[in-house]
Amino acid sequence: MANLDIKLKVDASGLSCPLPILKATQGIKTVESGQLIEVLATDPGSVKDFDAWSKATGNALVEQDAADGKFRFVLRRK
Repeated sequence: MANLDIKLKVDASGLSCPLPILKATQGIKTVESGQLIEVLATDPGSVKDFDAWSKATGNALVEQDAADGKFRFVLRRK
């Protein structure tokens, strides 16, 4: 995992769809174009959701991983 310059961390742990996506949408609006946010989620459906959200919004899904029931997404604002 690269040393990324994360500007905002959003913890959506314990939230079900669509709340992790809504929190990410709110959060990404607070950073400048090109900056990164990190979203943590526990909803397994968030993997598919963030892939689709990234394609639909144009905000890049830079990195994603999962461990111990937690999912981590790094998104770059377009």
